[in-house]
Amino acid sequence: MSEPVEQLRATVASSPAPRPQLAPYLEKVRTRAYTITDRDVEELEAAGLGEDEIFEATVAAAVDEGLRRLDAAARVLG
Repeated sequence: MSEPVEQLRATVASSPAPRPQLAPYLEKVRTRAYTITDRDVEELEAAGLGEDEIFEATVAAAVDEGLRRLDAAARVLG
């Protein structure tokens, strides 16, 4: 893989583990991001999570899932 992809992997790997309250939301990010609404984020904020924490966890989960899919495609094509 290219250096930028490896840098993404390293960044995601070094991300702090998300709080347990984020688990259902992050599963939604990974499997059906198109269904996420403002309400999902508002519920997390109401539970005491900050916007930065939600954003960073969202990006990390989305990038991680993208890399997983890239690896799967490379195996199929490789």
